[in-house]
Amino acid sequence: METIGLIGVVGGIVFRLWPVWVCMAAMLVAVYLFKPRLGLFGQLFNTGVGTAGVLICAFWVFSAIFADTIAPLGPRMQLAAMKNAVPGAIDPETGIAFLLGGDNLARDVFSRVIHGGRVVLTIAPAATLIALMVGATLGLPAGYFGGKIDNILSFLANLVLAFPVILLFYLLVTPGIMETWIPYIMGGTLFIFPTIIFGTLFYTRFLGRSEKLYPYMIATLAIGIWIWMNLMSTGTFLAKLREVHMGWLASIMEWPIFNVFGIEPNELNIFVAVVFASSPGVFRIVRGLTLDIKTRDYIAAAQTRGETPWYIMLWEMLPNARGPLIVDACLRVGYTTILLGTLGFFGLGMGPESPDWGTMIKDGSRVAQLRLYTWTGVSPALALMSLVLGLNLLADSLREESLRD
Repeated sequence: METIGLIGVVGGIVFRLWPVWVCMAAMLVAVYLFKPRLGLFGQLFNTGVGTAGVLICAFWVFSAIFADTIAPLGPRMQLAAMKNAVPGAIDPETGIAFLLGGDNLARDVFSRVIHGGRVVLTIAPAATLIALMVGATLGLPAGYFGGKIDNILSFLANLVLAFPVILLFYLLVTPGIMETWIPYIMGGTLFIFPTIIFGTLFYTRFLGRSEKLYPYMIATLAIGIWIWMNLMSTGTFLAKLREVHMGWLASIMEWPIFNVFGIEPNELNIFVAVVFASSPGVFRIVRGLTLDIKTRDYIAAAQTRGETPWYIMLWEMLPNARGPLIVDACLRVGYTTILLGTLGFFGLGMGPESPDWGTMIKDGSRVAQLRLYTWTGVSPALALMSLVLGLNLLADSLREESLRD
């Protein structure tokens, strides 16, 4: 089979990634021109570690955004002649070069790696954000009120943390669980937390100022319900609603306005598992920060002014805990990325046709392939490693900047 050679492979990859280079160049120019106005983001470029972390993360973010433009083929598209093709091999019918070779199902590895970045950068940050909201919502009252509330919430968090993580994920992600109500009840509950926390933020901030309170609360509820309906409007969930004589709700959730975006049942299981396992760790961090911050003078001043406990927690404590939480969020996105790869490697992640990196590594790690077709497993492994490295470097830089503040 005709190939384009090593130089052709490197040049082809560089050329295919042209939208990424354009966006990164524009970002660097903006940083150079407006660095003093960019706040924390601009400060990250003061050190080599921060610059490297931002550039690596930006590379994968832009690759995910422009995946359809960068990848020459769809992640599931097969060209029969390209089964286990070597890197740089050219398909005789279409003339398309498989820059990183073909896998055992004749799919383009390069295209799957790029689209796999989109899968990872969709699930990992979203799951981390929800976990932060859940952990903060429960950790703030535990640390502030103490007593029975703290004892109960801390016990529940320790109970989850004490359970073996791999076994916990195995139980939550197994196909049999998808046939029950468990992932939908857990997912529906977790998706409510953003509405709760934003609603409480606006309520405590604008209480007594109805001209601002009502519009903010109505907008929060409307957006929260819209997002919740979009995320929960999966075919399996709608079928279950009809089984329990709630077809009217299923019919509403089928309206086009509630199908702008969505999440597949197996994605929901993974999302729920990641959030459920990550939230207790966030809870302990927020609780510890709250125990420290509530002894500060400005908290006593807020209590003297007669501010409500939730106002103090959300508007006095939480902003002053943002430094450690931002650093933890970056590290947690990296851990979640590794976790998604681990689940995919064990066959508990996305479907077998999915381009997520864990599944690709699993497919490429079979004995025969590992000996003969190393590129099918090495390429996604390097992609996963580079993204996690960038997130860790970014977290280190953020920690240094928070210590300076």
